[in-house]
Amino acid sequence: MTANILDGHAHAQIVIDKIAGELDRLPRAPGLAVVLVGCDPASQIYVQSKVRMAERLGLRGEVARLPDDASEADLLARVETLNARDDIDGILVQLPLPAHIDALRVMAAVDPAKDVDGLHALNAGRLFHGDDALVPCTPLGCLRLIKSTLPDLTGAHAVVIGSSNIVGKPMAALLLQEHATVTQTHIHTRGISRICREADILVSAVGKAGLVRGDWIKPQAIVIDVGTTRVEKPDGGYAVCGDVSFDEAVQVAGAITPVPRGVGPMTIACLMENTVKAAKARAARLQ
Repeated sequence: MTANILDGHAHAQIVIDKIAGELDRLPRAPGLAVVLVGCDPASQIYVQSKVRMAERLGLRGEVARLPDDASEADLLARVETLNARDDIDGILVQLPLPAHIDALRVMAAVDPAKDVDGLHALNAGRLFHGDDALVPCTPLGCLRLIKSTLPDLTGAHAVVIGSSNIVGKPMAALLLQEHATVTQTHIHTRGISRICREADILVSAVGKAGLVRGDWIKPQAIVIDVGTTRVEKPDGGYAVCGDVSFDEAVQVAGAITPVPRGVGPMTIACLMENTVKAAKARAARLQ
């Protein structure tokens, strides 16, 4: 028996279709600004994908570009300009930032009402308090994929590998809100394979190719692979691999996301959803 493959593109389209039906109720097309510092090839691809989806959906997408050597003050000034613009509803600062820039300070500078990446401390605090918030896009997408297979997570044992502010911590908070029992682990957790074997839901977000082997997985578990690592091929090219050894895991799990075509499309769809949510909230405040 092999696992059900959770096609991220198909599930993302469900989110996109729902968003499209809400746009007519807004006074204008929502605006999304993505801030890109430097010319990292992977970041440029991610940014292009986000802006292209915004435009396809009917949102106004734009990229604010700064050079690699831009100072932290330059970036903070650009964020402040976007905070003040009435035509911008969502701001996303593409990570990672250059080493000389304090990412937490930059995240703190984004208007929480426009923080469509859900990384401002105010939104993070609201999430952990169970309050309405703009939630980080990747864990939100992961939750949607999990619930497409298991709508009621009450009492399920969920194991999250990874403790980042971007995925691991908010993922655990979202699962707790769904009444799952959550074990948060990370790359240094002792006995991690044993812990994972007890999981009804396993989410891995550490960026270490092939970390999770087939014998780490409980039979029929839901496995969500957030990791993306470039692995060089013997012929000179490269492949994008997840944290999970897919060929092994697919023989054990009940449902699993592939890499690519799994979590990535859902991340972008949830970014669009957050942008529309932010635009609706801003429009309501202006009435």
